Amino acid sequence: MSDKFFKSGFVTIVGRPNVGKSTLLNNLVGQKIAIISDKPQTTRNSIQGILTRDEYQIIFIDTPGIHRPRHLLGEYMVKTAYNALQEVDVVLFLIDGAAGIGKGDKYIMEYLKGIQSTKFLLINKIDAFGKDKMNQIIATLNESGVSFDEVLPVSALTGENLDILLDRIALKLPKGPLYYPEDEITDHPERFIIAEIIREKALYLLEEEVPHAVAVDVEEIAPRDETDLLYVKATIYIERDSQRGILIGKGGRMIKKIGSLAREELEGLMGSAIYLDLDVKVQKGWRKRSELLRSLGYEDQGL
Repeated sequence: MSDKFFKSGFVTIVGRPNVGKSTLLNNLVGQKIAIISDKPQTTRNSIQGILTRDEYQIIFIDTPGIHRPRHLLGEYMVKTAYNALQEVDVVLFLIDGAAGIGKGDKYIMEYLKGIQSTKFLLINKIDAFGKDKMNQIIATLNESGVSFDEVLPVSALTGENLDILLDRIALKLPKGPLYYPEDEITDHPERFIIAEIIREKALYLLEEEVPHAVAVDVEEIAPRDETDLLYVKATIYIERDSQRGILIGKGGRMIKKIGSLAREELEGLMGSAIYLDLDVKVQKGWRKRSELLRSLGYEDQGL
């Protein structure tokens, strides 16, 4: 690795909810660091993924989906996404190619007009649209007045064209230092990753409004009794007593299922047997209360 020719920089992934941003991040980095769900607005924080190769280091920033917020948490998520667009080297704007450019995409594109960074338009789900849909997207793009340096069809899920994408990003990066150690793939602490995986399993198993009312606080991570067993204590917060009953389930079946799925993935990630101790508590209206948002790890975004 020669410092003379080494490049590095920051790349933001932006788009409306549920277009595949977290899937794209995980595939680019080569390991799961962002939770994935088919429910919109899964990502709540900017998640940094780090890809290091001999010639470059890219720090990817996955963002919450940009939408019109309905509560304080929603405002936090949108401001987090907008803040992540400032002073980065490349912005990757991801759209759903099968759906085409919709109102939510145009809402974001208006904001991108004022961003001076290099901008790529990535058209996701390459296998789900043909030439006609591509022509519609290009026509809408031309009408928008937003200029993109690259337009590239990709598949966030299968990885198609992602090698081409990385090559083109590398061309746009400035010469720079190695910001993170070569073997580091995210800057988020262990507690954050554990909390996100637990929340992902709740999102996967729960229906309707309950998933969006879920937050996870990891309170303790410690070896137990001089063994290889790792003790993890976490509390799942919801907003209403009725949601608590749904989350726990009849005879505790739902919380056991969430814990089992989370523990299985965490053991693979951390290389250790885990005792996962989950509790469920009600924090009424936590998504609308700034002090509770901060206590649950949602840093102040100027709210």
